[in-house]
Amino acid sequence: MLRMRPVLAILLFACLAQPAAAALNVCNKTARTARVAVGRFDGTAWISEGWWTMESNHCSTIVPGKLNARYYYLYATDGGAGSWNGSHNFCIGTGETFQVRGRADCAGRGMDRKGFFGVDTGNKPDFTQTLSD
Repeated sequence: MLRMRPVLAILLFACLAQPAAAALNVCNKTARTARVAVGRFDGTAWISEGWWTMESNHCSTIVPGKLNARYYYLYATDGGAGSWNGSHNFCIGTGETFQVRGRADCAGRGMDRKGFFGVDTGNKPDFTQTLSD
């Protein structure tokens, strides 16, 4: 029976272990709180959505589930002078949360336009992007 204990422990661990959840995660490795928005193609249209408020040195899941695209786009701001941006324009809402279909005529629809930076996931089913100073 003593010889069986290690085997039983391994079997129990294997049964209880859960596979890692696939997702697009963002980790805030700065000393400031950041708000994050994501832009992506949902198969029929470009959409942007936000905001995820991320405390310093914390991570959040931005797109849950297995990733089905190679490229996602992010915009983040600390609400002051700091932002993480790029050259891919998406509309953003001004409220606590937003979801916008389409990338055109942001101002005409009462929204701001921001440049998002590209995230190349390499077609991996899950990916983590880090925000740093």
